[in-house]
Amino acid sequence: MFTDPKTLAMAFIGGIIPSLLWLWFWLKEDRKNSEPVELLTIIFIMGMLAVVLVLPIQQFIREMVSSPDLQLVLWATAEELIKYLAVVVLLFGSRQINEPLDWPIYLITAAVGFAALENTLFLIQPFSMQETTVGLLTGQLRFLGSTLLHTVASGTIGIALGLSFYLEDWKKKYYLIAGIILSIALHSAFNFFIIKNNGNDFLSVFSFLWVSTIIVMLLFEKLRRMT
Repeated sequence: MFTDPKTLAMAFIGGIIPSLLWLWFWLKEDRKNSEPVELLTIIFIMGMLAVVLVLPIQQFIREMVSSPDLQLVLWATAEELIKYLAVVVLLFGSRQINEPLDWPIYLITAAVGFAALENTLFLIQPFSMQETTVGLLTGQLRFLGSTLLHTVASGTIGIALGLSFYLEDWKKKYYLIAGIILSIALHSAFNFFIIKNNGNDFLSVFSFLWVSTIIVMLLFEKLRRMT
């Protein structure tokens, strides 16, 4: 049932379109749009592959950690660190990071790639059960929620690195640590809101997420002026 090509294709399309729309939005915000398309494509794919690495780690955490709350924090930590490492490993030693705005662009690209495959996995079950309406609603909710969450969380790390772009190396490390901690906190808070409310209080949860998005957009604009 889960290997039906039509089902997989529908789930993949439903998962990847929201991510591509968000990526298009952030690239338009860049305005200069100077990043190589080939490199952005590779980073997007690296973000997708990061899901494959995260899943066994999260399963290990589920088996080893009894506290549900701590599980949520550790899951968020695993996702944010692996998305970050997917970019750093690829760009290590390269000269592609040559302006402050490059960091959030590349990290956001990895984040939407991650969300694309994650969305696809969530959509396979409703589509395989021929619950197209449920699948479309799931896709819309993940467009508004999960995809945006990954974008904001990884974008927070990118903005922290961008703000420290012209600072001394030791200061860059502090900015990086602060950015990672903040991204994990945002990710964990969103997960807590969703799970504790059992999907209720939709507006409050997404208001929190959209306020975070607006802050990221304002800082993104600051980096654009620095560039």
